Amino acid sequence: MNFLIRPSAEVAIKSKPVRRQQIRQLRQNVSKILRRVNNDIVVEGGWDRVDVRVPEGVDNERLIGLLKCIPGISNFLEVRDYPLADLDDIAQRALVVFKPHLEGKTFAVRGRRTGKHSFSSADVERKVGAVLLSQTGATGVNLKYPDEQVRIEVIHDRFHLVERRFEGLGGYPLGSVESAVTLMSGGYDSSVAAYLAMRRGIRTHFLFFNLGGAAHEVGVKQVAYHLWSRYGASHSVKFISVPFEGVVAEIMRAVDQRHMGVILKRMMLKAAAQIAETTSARALVTGDAVAQVSSQTLANLNVVDRATEEVVLRPLITMDKVDIIRLASEIGTESYARNMPEYCGVISQKPVTRARLHRVEEEEAKMDLSVLDRAVDERVETAIQRILDTVSTPEEVELVQTPAVGDVIIDVRHPSEEERAPLHLTNNEILHIPFYELNRRMEDLAPNRRYLLYCDRGTMSRMHAGHLKAIGRENILVYSPV
Repeated sequence: MNFLIRPSAEVAIKSKPVRRQQIRQLRQNVSKILRRVNNDIVVEGGWDRVDVRVPEGVDNERLIGLLKCIPGISNFLEVRDYPLADLDDIAQRALVVFKPHLEGKTFAVRGRRTGKHSFSSADVERKVGAVLLSQTGATGVNLKYPDEQVRIEVIHDRFHLVERRFEGLGGYPLGSVESAVTLMSGGYDSSVAAYLAMRRGIRTHFLFFNLGGAAHEVGVKQVAYHLWSRYGASHSVKFISVPFEGVVAEIMRAVDQRHMGVILKRMMLKAAAQIAETTSARALVTGDAVAQVSSQTLANLNVVDRATEEVVLRPLITMDKVDIIRLASEIGTESYARNMPEYCGVISQKPVTRARLHRVEEEEAKMDLSVLDRAVDERVETAIQRILDTVSTPEEVELVQTPAVGDVIIDVRHPSEEERAPLHLTNNEILHIPFYELNRRMEDLAPNRRYLLYCDRGTMSRMHAGHLKAIGRENILVYSPV
């Protein structure tokens, strides 16, 4: 079984030279990703399609899952490929493939032809339709609303029988547009913004400003790795962590409280612009949406943008929160974001909603901006494919199904999640410490007791237990009742 990939409409309308370049990029991306499953998969094609030849024994369902997540694909067909003989041969092969699916159903034959032949697409449809109608037990032909569609594509000296059709992501092939740096908090907005940038063909590095400690960073690494491995694995990028606590402390020391939020955003853009230069990125991507919070009014966004000359892209700028959450669910980041605290770092009382540039610059002049340069210099850059190597893996942590009476269970879920489904155990003490507070609360825990981290899915608890074990907390295990 092979695949025939059609590029997105965005690619198809380009001029021939641009289209060839983008199809070439798409072929390279498909080849890199699929050949990790089997090195004998062959990816070829012309200027308007990509052909994938799959050897026997390869799990097609796995390949289908990968192809659905590759940017630049409009749709793809799972096909059986044959050498072209004549119309009778096409009809007989179609009978073998489609007969089991047509009993008691209506159908329509859809023919498509590329190249020079002695017959037309309509001839293919009539010939195949007649054979299927007489020999399959189908109830009839329905050209408008058939129960089943029989798709046949004749391409020069070969033809395809289409078994199944799947929708792709659309957009542009990753790498066909310049690189960017995406500011990541791990919440709904930044993860969806990163996905939309990748879908548009932008190779994006992930930039995290650490305001919440090691536990928060672990969570954001999980989100970034998920996005990269699912939608961008054809290209290597970086996860960049910048320690920003010192910048926040300086803002709180020197700046008028009403302007703290806007100035924090400006400091992030200033740092991001410096880092973008080192990665050859041509833009910054943020998860801002108009009027979602006080720092995202039009006036404030204007002032924030003046902090840098880099282009700032905001894919979510006019989206409603409910639509952002829906898209996060579709791309697989909703479960991460739901448990991720949104660290704004600076909470202003009565924050300014119509900031003026000269006033903001006057406040910034009170700061010792060397803290910003120091934060940028102390950043840690990690190749995204190695990001999970920087914390202990779940396999390194002991899982406990039945706690001992003396064990203390730590429910690390977000308070809202814990409230919806409380954890009840008869013989064990239960502490409620959200995962983003674990690092800060560790010193409160007795070193001679055993603590078991718990969450619904086990992902957060294992990842954080692994991180704590890596820094010497051997008394932290995982409660895994299933």
